[in-house]
Amino acid sequence: MNYLSLYGLAMNKIPYENLRKRVLESNLALVRYKLVEQTWGNASEYDRKNQVIAIKPSGLDYEEMTLESIVVVDINGKVIAGDKKPSVDLPIHLEIYRTYSGIGGIVHTHSKWATVWAQAGLPIPVYGTTHADFALGPIPCAGHLNIEDIINDYEKNIGVSIANVIQNPILTPAVLCAGHGSFSWGVDSSTAVTNARTLEYIAEIAYHAKNLNPKVETISDTLNQKHFYRKHGTSKYYGQF
Repeated sequence: MNYLSLYGLAMNKIPYENLRKRVLESNLALVRYKLVEQTWGNASEYDRKNQVIAIKPSGLDYEEMTLESIVVVDINGKVIAGDKKPSVDLPIHLEIYRTYSGIGGIVHTHSKWATVWAQAGLPIPVYGTTHADFALGPIPCAGHLNIEDIINDYEKNIGVSIANVIQNPILTPAVLCAGHGSFSWGVDSSTAVTNARTLEYIAEIAYHAKNLNPKVETISDTLNQKHFYRKHGTSKYYGQF
């Protein structure tokens, strides 16, 4: 056990308690919203002020997870609080956090409908305003990794592949990874969960729209922009504020 953990115990306080509490709640929310099966998914949050990241432990059943189970690491992935192994997907999270300064929370899932599109290797087109409220443009699908990238630094290279297709994470709050699953993000882990829920919903309705009408057309860029910016950005007018 490291110094910070010992200090926390001496003070009868869990190190990074508030951060770990938020991340625990976000991971449990994935179960509540039926976005994960078994242990297939994780949520993390980056406290940029203190330069620490809290994330789900590797392979631990959600029903067994406690506040103390949540692992805290630095930006290089070194464990500084907790006695569990962090998620094997930690290098992906780290790569995303390093690349995009505006991201404070990440969720990874293998939720059914998003994963259908990911396994098909297809982006999710903007078939309607439900999608337009969420993202400015299609949800892209990062391509399959080559053999060398799979063998060497597999998880980090997934993060790199995501960075290669996401230019602005505010305009595109989620991505699919070919043959794998999805990642969503936001200003914190709770927002990332909300975006994962929205991604799953638009993935399902897009799938059914395409099957109901194989010739379904995407909406215009003008309509996409109208719906997106009325809910997001400095000129938004949706909601109470």
